[in-house]
Amino acid sequence: MSTDYATGVEVAGLLPDDESWREVHRVVFPVGGDLDVLPLYVDFSHSEGMQSESEGLEFVSQGLGEQDTEAAAGRRTLSVPAGKRYSLGTYFNAFPASYWRRWTRADVVRFAGTFSGSGTVTMYKSNARGLRQRVTSWRVDGTAVLSEELTLAPFADGGWYWFDMSGGSSPLTLLEASWSAPVADRAAGTATIGITTFDRPDYCVATLQALAADATVTDVVDKIVITDQGTKRVRDQAGFDEVAARLGARLEIIEQPNLGGSGGFARGMFEAVRGRTSRYVLLLDDDVNIEPEGIVRAVQFGDACSTPTLVGGHMFDMYDRATLHTMGEAVNLYRFFWGPARGMTHGHNLAASNLRQTPFMHKRVDVDYNGWWMCLIPVEVIEQIGLALPAFIKWDDAEYGLRALDAGFPTVSLPGACVWHVSWNDKDDTIDWQAYYHERNRFLVALLYSPYDRGGRLFRESSYTDVKHLISMQYYAQALRNRALSDLLEGPEHLHRTLASTLPAVRAMRADFPDAQVAAAPDAYPSPNRGKPPHKGKEPRAPKRAMLLPWAAQTVLRQLRPAREEAVQRPDVALAATDGKWWELSLYDSAVVSMADGKGAVWYRRDPERFRRLLTEATDLHRRALVRWPELRRQYKAALPHITSMQAWADTFGVDLAAEPGPGEPRHGAPVPDRGHGES
Repeated sequence: MSTDYATGVEVAGLLPDDESWREVHRVVFPVGGDLDVLPLYVDFSHSEGMQSESEGLEFVSQGLGEQDTEAAAGRRTLSVPAGKRYSLGTYFNAFPASYWRRWTRADVVRFAGTFSGSGTVTMYKSNARGLRQRVTSWRVDGTAVLSEELTLAPFADGGWYWFDMSGGSSPLTLLEASWSAPVADRAAGTATIGITTFDRPDYCVATLQALAADATVTDVVDKIVITDQGTKRVRDQAGFDEVAARLGARLEIIEQPNLGGSGGFARGMFEAVRGRTSRYVLLLDDDVNIEPEGIVRAVQFGDACSTPTLVGGHMFDMYDRATLHTMGEAVNLYRFFWGPARGMTHGHNLAASNLRQTPFMHKRVDVDYNGWWMCLIPVEVIEQIGLALPAFIKWDDAEYGLRALDAGFPTVSLPGACVWHVSWNDKDDTIDWQAYYHERNRFLVALLYSPYDRGGRLFRESSYTDVKHLISMQYYAQALRNRALSDLLEGPEHLHRTLASTLPAVRAMRADFPDAQVAAAPDAYPSPNRGKPPHKGKEPRAPKRAMLLPWAAQTVLRQLRPAREEAVQRPDVALAATDGKWWELSLYDSAVVSMADGKGAVWYRRDPERFRRLLTEATDLHRRALVRWPELRRQYKAALPHITSMQAWADTFGVDLAAEPGPGEPRHGAPVPDRGHGES
């Protein structure tokens, strides 16, 4: 201990301003006391720890009064009413001790906080199983500056530190608190923020305003590069001129053709490497809201890491703001598909079960990659392994994480660093133009990194997906998947050459497919022809696993038979998006299905000739890719250093790599020629 807690006078030990220590994790609260995000900062529940299912869940905000919701009066201040207890064992304000123990040079941390009023401050820690353990407590009566040095030794597999506050005979107020680590042996780094955007100027300006308003962020950010690839320009958005004036030379707008997320993020990397002023580039999506403190934490964590490390932020749902996407992600190398890391789930609501009540959040999660909604990458890593893969969209972030890991650079998804991102729950991008990139890029990354002979389950799962699309009458999506494999077979030279031209081409293909035409009006289609009711009134069900193969064979044969003539005039059924499963759609000759975003519907109609042609083509493409797998693998792996190089991207950007970077004003990239195979 270093404080006389009765008087608040520091008496011994390392002081908070010791030159070997650096503040790395400030305790903060949301601006404006947003009730939807408040559970991520303060836990008001009476629960002392993990709850069993039989006890039920106690919502963190349950029973809150006005004095509770107004408790966080400022960015650093929290007041606990007399007789009440609040916990800072939360996503933003608990200290992720296990991540600091595993990945940084620190072996101890120091808590320091200034309190006033009457009450008790109690320090806790948890283990990897989520069990809470009391560390120490202090009685506050008046004003006290509390400080405690805490070991990181017990946190090999997981665990956090946090403190609770209990009001006494009068309120207890936290004036400010932070966690520090002895990692100031390395000069503090700064970051270039790289934001890529397509027609979301409102989000971009809001992000710039949030960055400009927080002085701690501008201390660690020396450049903000917005790569504008849209038609609604950021520089024309209301509020841009004002925030641009505040940011001054820190802000640079680059306008270039639409090269997708990978092209925009590669530009941010490119400018950071050329600028030679930043230790890191921080990639941010355009459609996000930020917690500025998370950016500071990511940079400071990166500075403290034992080896150059990619530091990612988590993603929360912008429309359900206490819901965490996942604690970490990995690539299943046998299936070659992404998903939550071992023991993790998707979509956890921290307002229902906060950190203290959620055991899996206490285990340290090791990841393969972090999504590029927020990811800090050391510039020295980019210089060694290259820029983004020219994939346009999908799999570029996962591929980069795998590439970095192969080169000895880990990725950490750091708790307490995050963004709120537009949810994917209301989208199904596997049936629109993105189906092309899902298929091509999954195969592409598998060619580069799969340790299994010919990709493990990749071909089998891809073929299953082909059949699902075809029996669902989703012919446009299947045509895109076929084109994806056809392009993959051309070899790596097609990646940069068609980066700008593929999207217009695959979008143009929609005109040939009725199932790709979305109608917004509720009465756009005829009413369904109910026809014969289900056998014995039973609702359709998914085929049982044991019967899946004979069921699939029978279903495919049915698809080859002519459709009923009346199905062309009226749909057999109208289904909500959640009900439009592949196994139910296979039962109909036509069906109207709502889109996942709720903004329209499509009319699927069975077409035996198109089914036969697309299935035959898909089968042949898979056969060719399977036979050529070793050859394609050699080609793509050999080409990877070049296609991710500064020179290759400079050629695509139309930039003279030898020229000095321009001043911090709007710049225009050279037009990228259409060198693809045009619309089809």
